[in-house]
Amino acid sequence: MALTADVKEELARVDVGKTIVRAAELATILRFSGGLHIISGRIAVESELDTATIARRVRKDLAELFGVRSDVTVISASGTRRTSHYLVRVLDGGETLARQTGLLDARRRPIRGLPNKLTTGSKEELAAVWRGAFLAHGSLTDPGRSAALEITCPGNESAMALVGAAGRLKISAKAREVRGVHRVVIRDGEAISSMLVLMGAANSVVAWEEMRQRREVRATANRLVNFDDANLRRSAQAAVAACLRVERALEILDGDVPQHLRYAGELRLRFRDSSLDELGHHADPPMTKDAVAGRIRRLLAMADKRAADLGIPATDANLPPDLDD
Repeated sequence: MALTADVKEELARVDVGKTIVRAAELATILRFSGGLHIISGRIAVESELDTATIARRVRKDLAELFGVRSDVTVISASGTRRTSHYLVRVLDGGETLARQTGLLDARRRPIRGLPNKLTTGSKEELAAVWRGAFLAHGSLTDPGRSAALEITCPGNESAMALVGAAGRLKISAKAREVRGVHRVVIRDGEAISSMLVLMGAANSVVAWEEMRQRREVRATANRLVNFDDANLRRSAQAAVAACLRVERALEILDGDVPQHLRYAGELRLRFRDSSLDELGHHADPPMTKDAVAGRIRRLLAMADKRAADLGIPATDANLPPDLDD
């Protein structure tokens, strides 16, 4: 997805000065993008990443923050994998790195969520946690009805830790599980923009907001057009129904109708496509639309009463079944 790729490319180039913030981002990337493996009896740390830029960032931080050497392998696109991925692996010193980044606890047990020090750190560290999670396994969909900033998580514990970190940043995020896959999602447009800014994707925010505004303007215009079309259809149906009922009323009354009511009925039949307001302007002398509507209503009521007395079909007898009266 182009939008996601643009955000990741920008985040992978964010310049972070503080060592503790860089470490928070790196630990989160390792937690969300890979895992621990036993290779030749030794613990290896692996991280599978989307782009070469992210892989270079991870390898640089591994070397500068923890002094470990890493290898990178390109996994070519195949099957459901549309693009190449990059596997960064640390074998020598892997167990020490796992302890230092919080992937292992003091008893050599894998951490299921995120280290507590990451989710209770400063605002910069919390933003770095989200930046690392997005670089590892994040996506951003186009603004619209289904807009979402989403992180795929390795488990429920890490998902809840990420929700907690967002909450400390004053941003509402929700964890959900779909077919055994845990995700954290931000759906509110303002919240998505705020999180992108905090993570460091300022340029992507501008592009996303412009796209969002265009979608909102287009959606509003479509709603107005649909509203106008619906009103026109209702007005046209009402005019057709009124003409059919007036014709039947004059037929029932057979000339026995007050002149002012007959005039209003004939006015309706003469100008079939006109609104009540326009009928009033056509009248001589001019009348208000309420006066025209009142006279037509009394004409129909008189005819319906006469039809009931005579036991014959009323003014609505000629209306097609699919026409709203």
